[in-house]
Amino acid sequence: MVFAIFIAFLSLIGLIILHEFGHFILAKKFKVKVEEFGIGYPPRIFGKKIGETLYSLNLLPFGAFVKIYGEEKRVPDRQSFSARPIWQRSLIVLGGVVSFWLIASILLSVVFLLGAPTLVEDQENQTLIDPKVQVVMVAPGSPAQISGIKPGDTILEIGFETSKIKVDKVKKVQEFVDQHRGKEIILTLQRGKEIFDLSLIPRISPPKEEGPMGVALVRTAIKSFPWHQALIRGMLATGELTFLVIKGWAQALQRWISGLPTGVELMGPVGIFSLFVQAEALGINYFLQFIAIIAIYVALFNLLPVPALDGGKLLFLGIEKIRKKPVSQKLEQQITAFFFALLILLMILVTFRDIQRLF
Repeated sequence: MVFAIFIAFLSLIGLIILHEFGHFILAKKFKVKVEEFGIGYPPRIFGKKIGETLYSLNLLPFGAFVKIYGEEKRVPDRQSFSARPIWQRSLIVLGGVVSFWLIASILLSVVFLLGAPTLVEDQENQTLIDPKVQVVMVAPGSPAQISGIKPGDTILEIGFETSKIKVDKVKKVQEFVDQHRGKEIILTLQRGKEIFDLSLIPRISPPKEEGPMGVALVRTAIKSFPWHQALIRGMLATGELTFLVIKGWAQALQRWISGLPTGVELMGPVGIFSLFVQAEALGINYFLQFIAIIAIYVALFNLLPVPALDGGKLLFLGIEKIRKKPVSQKLEQQITAFFFALLILLMILVTFRDIQRLF
């Protein structure tokens, strides 16, 4: 457990460092002065200046930062961030976000090279490694959600009263559930290394486009690919996952506007760490895949037009482009500080809730 937490911590810090490196490399590309690139947050433990940039290692190991000349305070200097054209400043801001997608693409390519959990059809009967039926979506308010089933769970067995059958095909589960609508059934699930039973009663008349249990199921198995195919599949999978996340957020927003449960839960660092530990328990392939998914989520979150995020910086640059002059520096700093405080407050509240769930 301690080792898993340590690996999860290093993985998250690694994502943040590479994100900041994205800003750093684009700033260097456009000859904008980078005053400091730091791993961790001050107080400083060690620092070495190479060229015009100070590279530092700091005491608080909760991320990384890049200090770009003229970003916080506008300076009329050719090496200043604020003196560069809007398109260059936009690319420097986007560099950090794009780095998340590059990381996800590389990680998913490695997963496909090593052997990835891949969707397979029920009728596919060739030699498969570890074929299983997994839950990929749980409908809000459904019997599955009420009973505690979560996306990512693997259905090992399904039974009624004293009889149970092992399942490795989606059709087996669907047929069994259809035969036992309105009756209590038992599902044996695997979540990480944990195996447990849950009971639920499939609905006799489920809502349109929802099944009796209220889950979406897929059949997966482990497949590996040559490096050139793995690279292409990694890039395609990154695009597909990005689309699915956006689609999920759009559906959640639509349900929220309609006054329905969204099925979306916010997680803070504690909740994410617990998911990291579960993914690590499933093996290196699942762990790398999970990191890639986190990178995609963070990339999209960072692009939201909220001050204090990269998307907020792009929003101010867009306003500057339209107005032909920048927003007042004092006003921009005040708005950014306000939203930063809101984000910190939200993180504290979500983290407190995550801790309550653990205990």
